[in-house]
Amino acid sequence: QVQLVESGGGLVQAGGSLRLSCVASGSTSIINTIGWYRQAPGKQRDLVAVINGGGSTNYANSVKGRFTISRDNAKNTVYLQMNTLKPEDTAVYYCNADIPVLGMDYWGKGTLVTVSS
Repeated sequence: QVQLVESGGGLVQAGGSLRLSCVASGSTSIINTIGWYRQAPGKQRDLVAVINGGGSTNYANSVKGRFTISRDNAKNTVYLQMNTLKPEDTAVYYCNADIPVLGMDYWGKGTLVTVSS
């Protein structure tokens, strides 16, 4: 099993920055892709950014150039640096770990990001 704990959310003004962290524990060596999704009120959960074991990244078009995902395997931690935040970035941000060998993925409980205009 894998446990994921997010932190770093909060309230920030438009144009500001936040850095989210997700610490993984458990069977972390079998995690392949790990990353961030977000869900705004009344909307579906969408991909924000993910990074695989080789370091390749994938970003939602809406965050390209503003958000950066990184991964510290020694610390079992994935980060999401969010710059130039906009009110439409307001959402609960969830960490997700994909484990193909088990055919499963795991979710954290989420951290709330609120961007005021």
